[in-house]
Amino acid sequence: MVRFVFRLASFATLCLAVIAAAKDSIASVSASQIVVTPVRLAWVEINPTSLVRFRAVVEEKIGTSIWRMFDAWFLPQPAFAVLLGLALLLWMVGYKKPSPAGRFAA
Repeated sequence: MVRFVFRLASFATLCLAVIAAAKDSIASVSASQIVVTPVRLAWVEINPTSLVRFRAVVEEKIGTSIWRMFDAWFLPQPAFAVLLGLALLLWMVGYKKPSPAGRFAA
């Protein structure tokens, strides 16, 4: 059951990554140059207050220096690439290894 949840979350994240990539490609074609949406902008477009709350929690629980590293390294990354990486990690957690004896083994 847990593997199914991870695979379902991986599928949903993969769908979001494809949507983000499609949005970036449409914007790139219309602007005649490469346009990539960073994670920060995508997060603010979806729910702006959650980023502010997340920052407050991180600064309170972990520290300001960790938030600065997160803000400088993670938030400028392309949203579609981060979502693809997350989808891959979720798929790897939910992956079921095939039986070495084959699928017809007892």
